[in-house]
Amino acid sequence: MAKYRGILRRSDLEGGHWQLVTDDGDAYVLERASLGGEGDVTLVDGVRVEVLGDVDRQALSFAMTGPSLIVKSIRLA
Repeated sequence: MAKYRGILRRSDLEGGHWQLVTDDGDAYVLERASLGGEGDVTLVDGVRVEVLGDVDRQALSFAMTGPSLIVKSIRLA
């Protein structure tokens, strides 16, 4: 499991999804971000967060905005 820091973004592409744009400029589609996991924050576009999770590069998604990041916890950074 790894930590990722960046800005939370809401995309309306393909029905909508949440995305993390990291400080390094990488983009990940957040999976399970709103399940009420430990440390969850209210998801708001533009908020700076720290996400603990695993990247699933094998997952398929209609979002097409980056690999899936399986969220274990999310908190304000």
